[in-house]
Amino acid sequence: MSDVLTVSKSRRNVEALLLVIALGVAISANLIVGLDKENPLDSAFWTQSGILAALALAFHIVLRFRAKYADPVILPIVIALNGIGLAMIYRIDLANDTTVAESQFLWTSVAMAASIAVLLVFKDHRMLRRFTYISLIASAVLLLLPLSPLGLEINGARIWINVGFGTFQPGEIAKITLAIFFAGYLSTNRDLILLAGKKVGPLQLPRFKDLAPMVVAWLVSIGVLIFQRDLGSSVLFFGLFMVMIYVATSRISWVLIGLLMIAAGGFAAIQLFSHVSLRIDSWINAFDPEVFNRQAGSSFQVVQGLFGLANGGLFGTGLGEGRPDLVIYANSDMIIAALGEELGLIGLFGIIMLFVLLVSRGMRTALGTRDGFGKLLACGLSFTIALQCFVVMGGVTRLIPLTGLTTPFMSAGGSSLLANWIIVAILLLISESARRPAVTGPMKDSFPDRQDFRTGNLTSGSKGVSA
Repeated sequence: MSDVLTVSKSRRNVEALLLVIALGVAISANLIVGLDKENPLDSAFWTQSGILAALALAFHIVLRFRAKYADPVILPIVIALNGIGLAMIYRIDLANDTTVAESQFLWTSVAMAASIAVLLVFKDHRMLRRFTYISLIASAVLLLLPLSPLGLEINGARIWINVGFGTFQPGEIAKITLAIFFAGYLSTNRDLILLAGKKVGPLQLPRFKDLAPMVVAWLVSIGVLIFQRDLGSSVLFFGLFMVMIYVATSRISWVLIGLLMIAAGGFAAIQLFSHVSLRIDSWINAFDPEVFNRQAGSSFQVVQGLFGLANGGLFGTGLGEGRPDLVIYANSDMIIAALGEELGLIGLFGIIMLFVLLVSRGMRTALGTRDGFGKLLACGLSFTIALQCFVVMGGVTRLIPLTGLTTPFMSAGGSSLLANWIIVAILLLISESARRPAVTGPMKDSFPDRQDFRTGNLTSGSKGVSA
């Protein structure tokens, strides 16, 4: 029988067209914001626009040579989101007479360069599996760094370290290393974890010793909440593990046990720690004058954000025509409120749809890849972006308590940008494996492209998935 090559289009030309549209959106938004200045088309505008376009082109060229079959939609979406975020931060700078946009653009350049470097260094995402336990050690070091002498406490949270030229949040990188560890551990030990435990009604409960990974993840989350006073990262880390273990085992009992642990930890935190109880109180009683005006743990930020969203209405006030300067941390925690005011419900819905598309492409990548490690890693990283968006937008709209997480690719913050761009590179690597055409027939042994979910051993000859 002759060899058969499964045909799969690279769709890099589609990506190039989408990149042109994404850059047009980003540069146009920056231009509209700059119209308030006497000379909106100054040298800074052309320089930044040129650098952003050059970095996008460089990224696209690298994908053509190193990840030819990678998802063609992910990069343009991220460029658009990052560009809109840069424009809004620039607009807030004009209102507050600050220069945050300059550092944000610098971090964007560094983050995109780091993402390109990941694509060049790691030809295949399965190379990351070798670092399963190294990632665990790295996660521990990263989470402990803010508690060391390098750590800095800002606004009551100790999640930053001093790196000489500024501050850095190690927890942002820790979410990637934790995802790599969870994916490696769960894909290797899936059979052991699935061993039958006690059955209670329709639920198959895990054995007590198999709960160790969940207990460790829970303790890490509680430790971050207690010692670093960071509710957002605590929710993110435990949520990441919960999703990945459910994807690995498909057992609802793990989810129920996790929810019970969350409830127990949350109740204890509210009773024992004032910063948590104040956060809950400012959520429930946001419009109480006493809560609104108090010094610590006030609801001023949330309420002002709600007023901004209400002022935007359906169509928004227009870029440069709102009052984001009335909201505390409008360029970071509350950038969604600033965008909602000036772009309106329709504009905000468009941004949300971009995030939905990004997460759905990541989940599609998880479904398409042929190895368990890649499935879990793509799912975990995609969920990280989704959970961050939900927690941020839920906090801004008062659906849930405000936690202080950043909106991916849009909020001011170099460590967040760097981590999320690295996530993009990893998702593109996994999508390359998922969409790469496979060879069937006598020559299939020359193309080992599948990894057994349970053992991690490579096998060969599998069908490609076209996205």
